[in-house]
Amino acid sequence: MAERVALVTGSLAEPRIRRIAEEIADEALDPVVVNVGVKVAALMTAEIVERRLKLPERIDRVLMPGRFRGDLDRLAARFGLPFARGPEEAADIPAYFGKGRGGAVNLERQDVLLFAEIVDATRLSIDELVTRARFLKGEGADVIDLGALPDNSFPHLEEAIAALKADGFKVSVDSFDPQELARGTRAGADYLLSLNEHTLAIAEEGPAMPVLVPAQAGDLSSLVRAIEMCEARGRPFLADPILDPIHLGFTASLLRYAELRRLKPDIPILMGIGNVTELTDADTTGMNALLMGIISELKLNAVLAVQVSPHCRTAIREFDRARREFFAAREAGALPQGFGGGLMALRDRRPFTTTPEEVDRLAGTVADRNFRIEVTEKGIHAYNRDGHHVASDPFDIFPHLKVEDDGAHAFYLGVETARAEIALKLGKRYAQDEPLKWGVAGETGSSAEDAHRLTFKEAGSTLSAKKKGEAT
Repeated sequence: MAERVALVTGSLAEPRIRRIAEEIADEALDPVVVNVGVKVAALMTAEIVERRLKLPERIDRVLMPGRFRGDLDRLAARFGLPFARGPEEAADIPAYFGKGRGGAVNLERQDVLLFAEIVDATRLSIDELVTRARFLKGEGADVIDLGALPDNSFPHLEEAIAALKADGFKVSVDSFDPQELARGTRAGADYLLSLNEHTLAIAEEGPAMPVLVPAQAGDLSSLVRAIEMCEARGRPFLADPILDPIHLGFTASLLRYAELRRLKPDIPILMGIGNVTELTDADTTGMNALLMGIISELKLNAVLAVQVSPHCRTAIREFDRARREFFAAREAGALPQGFGGGLMALRDRRPFTTTPEEVDRLAGTVADRNFRIEVTEKGIHAYNRDGHHVASDPFDIFPHLKVEDDGAHAFYLGVETARAEIALKLGKRYAQDEPLKWGVAGETGSSAEDAHRLTFKEAGSTLSAKKKGEAT
């Protein structure tokens, strides 16, 4: 028997919710639309719902609008049924019920170790290194890599390793100077990067796990020999065939990774991605997604990422998100679609949550002076009781708004229509009074986990005291 779910709504959204209910109904789900009798769902309170909600027979659970902020436990106790809060936008209701890929996605799991390199470690003080390491850990890094610059001595290497270890970090050392690598492992580093068959003996001087590379650029055979030396000694390692920049061997280097995985199906392999992300003028979200796809298919085990160039300033955070989304997709045997959308920074798959016809109908019901702003494929809509205006350029709308003598209102409408224009031109979703969402690249959480946790924002007024600049 199909699960019968009550979709609670207000009168303005009822036609849209009924259309969605018809689309998602099947043998497993029987959605029933219930209008509480208020115009705007966000204005419902628990008291209003208790008084006005009349549920049909045989309801299994109740789904409230996403912008409802009332007490769900109170309602569940009152009606004797489970109550849940749905998505903020009605257009996301199908995904909520798993129609297509979507709904709740577990992004806690991943299986790729993430190294984050501090490329100028030799130039930073101990305090600066610890501060940078804490930031990178908050972005998602598992290991802090101390990068040594050529022709720059690293006199405080041992002190740096000790300080980072004392603060709870895993530490790797990356240098072309064999003496610095030896100092690193003797000081307690967890990993040594860039050892080859000729320098592998350095790994015997301490506990650090070697990360093996070819003795000469592109020489996979020398890497295999280094791997087999470690295997013969029973020593753990990571192998890195080296990813080259585009037009300087990129495709050939990808083939090396595939060939190494074919030759050694069970060994742990690392890919350093900075040669592509840092040296390509393209947004890193897409590059990280594509590289993670290669890593996921080949079942590579670790990544070394950097964020030096300004256009790469969220690369660690993005890759952390990519490894989680792609792990979930691979476990589901699915394409990497609908697993959180954290890498969808510039565009959305469903940018429009309503149609021009639905907005026309809603505009005809408005009886107050407050402006509603929406975006459809037709353009930016701004409407109140005095009129409904549509344009693709906010400057074409502003003369109709008649707010020249109301500075705060004019400022607010300018901000909102500018957001709407950006959303329209890029193909992003716009919701009035909400900042545009830029995927994980726009997150500002203090830790990587914050970027992967779905939470509801607090309800707020159209022009809050904070927006007006008033003290709170």
